[in-house]
Amino acid sequence: MAAHDLSSPLLASTTPPPPPHLVLTVDGGDDDSKSRQPTANHQNGGRAHSKTNHHITPRSNSTTHHRNPFEFVGSDASFSAPPPCTIDPFRNGTPRIDGLYEVLKILLLLPIVVIRLVLFGLCLGVGYIATKLAILGWKDKHNPMPRWRSRLIYQWIRRKGKPAPRGIAPIVVSNHVSYIDPIFYFYEMCPTIVASESHDALPFVGTIIRAMQVIYVDRFSQPSRKNAVNEIKRKGCCDRFPRVLLFPEGTTSNGRSLLSFQLGAFIPNYAIQPVVVRYPHVHFDQSWGNISLAMLMFRMFSQFHNFLEVEYLPIVSPLDNSKENPAHFAKRTSNAMASTLNVVQTCHSYGDVMLFMRAAESGQEKPSNFMVEMAKVESLFHIRSLEAMDFLEKFLSMNPDSSGRVRVHDFLRVLKLRPCILSEEVFAFLDVEKSGSITFKQFLYGSLHVMKQPQFRSTCELAFSECDILEEHEISQHEFGDVIRLGIPDLDDAEVLNDIYLSDIPVTTLQNHQVHELFKLFDVEGKGRVSKDNFTSCLRKNPLLIALFSACLAHRDAVDDDDDNSMVEEIV
Repeated sequence: MAAHDLSSPLLASTTPPPPPHLVLTVDGGDDDSKSRQPTANHQNGGRAHSKTNHHITPRSNSTTHHRNPFEFVGSDASFSAPPPCTIDPFRNGTPRIDGLYEVLKILLLLPIVVIRLVLFGLCLGVGYIATKLAILGWKDKHNPMPRWRSRLIYQWIRRKGKPAPRGIAPIVVSNHVSYIDPIFYFYEMCPTIVASESHDALPFVGTIIRAMQVIYVDRFSQPSRKNAVNEIKRKGCCDRFPRVLLFPEGTTSNGRSLLSFQLGAFIPNYAIQPVVVRYPHVHFDQSWGNISLAMLMFRMFSQFHNFLEVEYLPIVSPLDNSKENPAHFAKRTSNAMASTLNVVQTCHSYGDVMLFMRAAESGQEKPSNFMVEMAKVESLFHIRSLEAMDFLEKFLSMNPDSSGRVRVHDFLRVLKLRPCILSEEVFAFLDVEKSGSITFKQFLYGSLHVMKQPQFRSTCELAFSECDILEEHEISQHEFGDVIRLGIPDLDDAEVLNDIYLSDIPVTTLQNHQVHELFKLFDVEGKGRVSKDNFTSCLRKNPLLIALFSACLAHRDAVDDDDDNSMVEEIV
């Protein structure tokens, strides 16, 4: 099927032109090129619906000025989505075995691979046995581990550089590149680390990190994050605990950029020693990015040499008598680390990893196109990564092409809209590049921009009130259709009126009806009636659909103005 955009007709040239559409003129002053001729007044459900005869013709994206369909909720013409980020901080430079040299080297070193694997297992085994003995019978996890238990945990790796004394810098932060990082720090300083709760169930590793008196955190739980910060404060201020180690990026990167920092290490306002790790390489990139752990370990074991560099930086202390803003404290620390590494800083976070992995699971050719620099999104719109994942699921259902872009017909299909002036304006609002297609970043930014508007919440409530004619605190499909008709041109009257006999008509006969399909988005419980909570919840998940109610609210305002004018005339 050929791809369509807003500048080409949705039907082939051999198809006869569609009949004129019936549309409501909401604002006739925004587009002089649109001829609107009133044809009829339609009375339905106690509402007077003014409709016009309008034939939609293909228009050029480069010359057509589209009305902002979200101006009524406070959106202005200044909306724009940032361009795609050219940096992929999770891309491993050598994810595949390429070249004759690499193949021959692997074949030559296969016996060495086996030996290294055995030695690696022995190292983990020694660590496991030592830590198992150290925590055997240890019940008091709240207080520091006794000294005799701590001495059972050996240190095999010599440090490079000079770590600061624990009493001066109780917290250490490091960039995170590979699975080797925590192993090195375990043998180097045996710190208390902050780790995900899921790590406790890992074989061998779970026992080792428990012996490190780990601080568990669920990154998606606000109470868990708050408790982790309190534990960092408590263990950081007590000299009997090991120093606290955090990877503030929250995930691994390729080491060629520095991700956005989480603030957990900086909220306590203790002095921090930054540490940076590097993995210099020629033939194999040791970063743990878009490569499986098994392949990463195999490739590392099949190299002649693997290099790791660790550099301890000067201590960074909080300013303003230990009352520095945590975000500013984190920024100063990340600047120092990025300067030492000579890399750029990005606004990517673990949320981008989630988006990347979900896009890859769905079979997208370039899953990196779906990353949005989630730390910036969270800062601008105050949403969580899980909410962004919901928007991604919606976007993936629009069937993106190989470049991760969606065209208008798939966009309308998922939002249950039909081609019309309003849907064209909604799509053009997102299509800031005027290319006839949109990216996930444009879809996400546009949706969140609408939802962030100060009048969005009140508009949702007003829209529900307009639908709830009988004031039953629930709306039916018929009431919903009466209001939606104002915003959707070319909607046959029968499609709405059929709802009166919904109990007598099989649901399958209404599957293709516009109102019925839209109503199903709101009727999440399938009861045939929508509560106010479900109504507003649906609009939060699909904020672009608020445009459907602009005509209804404009009609309401016009009626109110007429009533006010009549009252003034009577008084005069």
